[in-house]
Formats: sequence, C-alpha cells, structure tokens
Amino acid sequence: MGIFEYAPAPESRDLANLKSHYRPFVNGEFVDGSGEPLKTINPATEEVLAEVGTASVSDVDTAVKAARKAYNNVWSKMPGSERAKYLFRIARLIQERSRELAVLESLDNGKPIKESRDSDVPTAAAHFFYHAGWADKLDYAGYGPNPKPLGVAGQVIPWNFPLLMLAWKIAPALATGNTVVLKPAETTPLTALVFAEICQQAELPPGVVNILPGAGDIGAALVGHGDVNKVAFTGSTEVGKAIQRQIAGTAKKLTLELGGKAANVVFDDAPLDQAVEGIVNGIFFNQGHVCCAGSRLLVQESIAGELLEKLRYRVSTLRLGDPLDKNTDIGAINSAEQLAKIKGLVESGDAEGAQRWTSPCPVPERGFFFAPTVFSDVQQSMRIAREEIFGPVLSVLTFRTPDEAVTKANNTPYGLSAGIWTEKGSRILWMANQLRAGVVWANTFNRFDPAAPFGGYQESGFGREGGRTGLEAYLDV
Repeated sequence: MGIFEYAPAPESRDLANLKSHYRPFVNGEFVDGSGEPLKTINPATEEVLAEVGTASVSDVDTAVKAARKAYNNVWSKMPGSERAKYLFRIARLIQERSRELAVLESLDNGKPIKESRDSDVPTAAAHFFYHAGWADKLDYAGYGPNPKPLGVAGQVIPWNFPLLMLAWKIAPALATGNTVVLKPAETTPLTALVFAEICQQAELPPGVVNILPGAGDIGAALVGHGDVNKVAFTGSTEVGKAIQRQIAGTAKKLTLELGGKAANVVFDDAPLDQAVEGIVNGIFFNQGHVCCAGSRLLVQESIAGELLEKLRYRVSTLRLGDPLDKNTDIGAINSAEQLAKIKGLVESGDAEGAQRWTSPCPVPERGFFFAPTVFSDVQQSMRIAREEIFGPVLSVLTFRTPDEAVTKANNTPYGLSAGIWTEKGSRILWMANQLRAGVVWANTFNRFDPAAPFGGYQESGFGREGGRTGLEAYLDV
C-alpha cells in the first residue's frame, strides 16, 4: 500500500454527448452509409457505445467526387487568407468542445482522461492553429513562388490517437488548398464524426472534408481510387507496405508513418530520477499504444541495477483502471485483438529466457487491461526486442560503450524515434548524428510541437508531418 490513497475522481461521461447512432459525413451532410453498420465498444467495460453506419465502395466514389467538386469550384480557388479563417474557426471550436471530445475519446479508445484532456485535444487544436498561420504564406515556405495544392487527399488514420492523427492529416491538407476524404479506424470512429459536426459549425464548404467510417476494405478503396491525388497513412508497417504496392506506378503522392521500436539510451552520467520519469512516459503513455514509444531501454551496464530498482518502484506506483478517473495513469488496451497480441509477445519473452517483472497493481476483471511489464536480461535476438509490441511492455538491454549503444540502438528495421539521457551535450550531438531515427529527444521523451516535423526511416515510413517540412507532402513542388 502506498503512502497516499486516492479517492475516485471520475469525469462525467455525460459530457461526451454520446449518441446511439453515428453516420458517415459526405459533401457537408451526414448520410446513411451503404456498408454494414459496426458497433464501437468501450474497451474499459466492453459495453457497446454506439452503432456507426459505415461506407461501401460506392460511398467512397461519392465522397471523392464531392471532394473533387469542392476542390475545383471552391477550395483551391479560395485565397489562403480565407482558408485560414476556416482553420482558425475549427481550432477554436475544438477548444470550445474540448471536454466533450476528451471524454468521448477516452470512452471510445480507452486512454486515460488526463491524456485526452491535457495532450490529445489541445495538440489537435494547436495543429489547426499552426497550419492556419501557413495558409496565406505558402509562397514563403521555401517551395517556390507559387506552390500549388495536389487535389484530393485520401487519408487513413489509426486507433491510438484518433482525433490527434486526424488533425495531423487534415490541417496541413486544408491549409495548402487540398480537399480531404478521411477514413478513421473502425474501433475508434466517434471523435472523427464529431469533428464532422465541427466542420458544419465552422460552415466549411460542402465536400472539403468527408469522413467515411469502415474497415480495411474502405481504406483500400480510398487509396486505390483513381481520382485521389495524395495518400497519407498512419498505421502498421504491413499495411503501409500493401499501400505502397497498391499505388506503385501511379502519380499519387504518398506519405507513410508506420511502426517503431525506439531505443531510449541512458548513460551512466544521466540524472537517474529524471531518466526514470522519461522512461515511464516513453513506454507507458497511452498504454504503450504509440508508434514512437521508447520500448527498448538501453542502459549503461554500470548503472543498470540501480536504474532497474528505481524503475520498478516507479512503475509499481502507476495506477491502472477506469480511463475516466482523473487519477488513472494507464487505461484500457484498445481491443481484444490488441490485448491478445500483447499477451502473445510477452509469452514469447518468457519462453526465450528474459526476466519478466509485472507491476503488482490490481487489474480490473472486466475490460481489456494489461499491467505494465518490464523485461530485463533481454537479448537482441528475442522477439520482444525486435517486434513492435504496441503495449505497456518494456525491454531492457545493456551496453558498455557509446559505440555499442549506437550499434544496438540501430539494430532494428524501424527508425521512427530515439531518446538520449546524459549530461554531456557533446555526447547528445554525437549520438543524435549516429542514430538512424526521424526524431531524437535529449533528456526528455514524447515532446511534440506542430512546428516540428515528425516521421521516420526504413520500415517506419517516409515523409514528414508537421512544421514547414510537412507542407511539402501536400504541395505540387
């Protein structure tokens, strides 16, 4: 038992304004999709939240035609200063409806309300504010005097950050003059459909943004549609490869933000208490459902024992449970399928000889939960060190020299992110230049800003989202 007991501090689910039924959004209106309806569930309780109408292949064609008409007749011809007003309006509406969106996101996704409230929703609004500022300044972005939009963007987003990934995709597309057809993940469609309401509130011209719930076949139909000029996908490496094969030989522009197996490297001169907090944030934030999660901890051998002791104690204080409780640190795994995958990879770690330590925290009997777990004595050949677990599971390896740390950190097919913990600025700069990762954090982890580009190398994808660099993905330059 800890020093303090925490009384429940629930956020009211009534704030979500949950409806019994949601519908696709096409050409400025909510319409009856001709696909099979799906039921979206609360992963913390396994209760059905709502029925969601889904799109069919014919609906994809209708949405793309609406987006093309809006692009040709309205959006691409509109001055950037006018487009900016719509983006500012959307950003302010996200802020005004922030509590509603945060509660709905936690209900549908399973993430703790404090993460939805303090991270996801504010950062989504920030992306629209930031890109609104670029809408009338594209001539000065470094892509020539008169950069042009591409046309219709087909966008497919994952379930781990539903609203935030939507903002990462839609904000730059609209700022640069493109129109959008977006498919949210089938397990987390609700905040995307509330965002469609926000588009109506902002009086966005019909067809500029279209939202099509559905399964993978709808994503494939959108990606393969002949009148889509740009494809943006965030998700698994396997699906990313399939998309790349599907559009090979076409003129479509493509960005992929895929999986990761990030190394978080701690040297013997690092401030250990600060590093422990960064390690915990790096792997247990959002239940480890983060592409850039620091899921491989590389610790200098001389401090490994001390660091592991501090880390285990800190992890044992994390509170797992109801995502709507403001005290909760770790919420629910998004789906039964993802929970089964996590359990399977953890079992492989046991079978291959790694030493498993699991937090003694109580685990709810109902819902999809997994207690935070730390593996030590991990070898590079083990599956838990090579494969993306996408859950609250940390693999700990050791190293003796900086060169060995670099070699082990880069021994992965991925290349999305990395972390470095040391007091030596020269070592940080040296390591950052050696690590093959799109984002390298120094003495921190999971720091994001709309003005900073994000993306990876190798099997983590290509292209950048955010910042001036991210504009290029939506411009004909």
